[in-house]
Amino acid sequence: MKLRQNARHWAFKAALTAPIVGGYTRGKLVDMHTGIFLDKADPDRRAERREHLDELFDATTDTYLAALDAGFPEAEAREITHVQANFDFYNHGWTEMMEIPIEELVPHYERYEAFFEQYEITIDDPLGTFAPPGGLPDAPATPENLEDPDHPHAEGGFADDAYVETENGDLVVGGQDQPADVSPGDAPGVEAGE
Repeated sequence: MKLRQNARHWAFKAALTAPIVGGYTRGKLVDMHTGIFLDKADPDRRAERREHLDELFDATTDTYLAALDAGFPEAEAREITHVQANFDFYNHGWTEMMEIPIEELVPHYERYEAFFEQYEITIDDPLGTFAPPGGLPDAPATPENLEDPDHPHAEGGFADDAYVETENGDLVVGGQDQPADVSPGDAPGVEAGE
């Protein structure tokens, strides 16, 4: 998968893993991701998907932290969560929100298979043990989209590794090293206490 990685991502990682601001940062990340993916959805479907996406991204935050604890680099830990979200989008037929083409779901799964198996994550069960106790809120599926998928936001050809686009537009395989001067206060909204 092709991701971006810039100072904001490092600041969010620092804030999310820090005491006190971690909970606030989590809420900010969930809201941000819900907004990003709702913008990709059909406007008529946004309201009915909001609660589902909020809970999905809250759960994938736990996955991100577990992947970091397991020693994955930031880019791969984040990619794991995006792969989970794409599994969920696929299962619901929300192809317009997908970041990877349908034919690349299995290769992405296989790259992280050992981690996914540890937490019972599959394409059919994207959250595995990270699922909320009552499951995700229901949201109407659009399975008809799977017959002739339209995924304008999917970028193929990046299934074999984590590809990171830097702030300069360079493409780096595997991601970048964390800057030495990153601070939790650099995460958007944290310092201002929004």
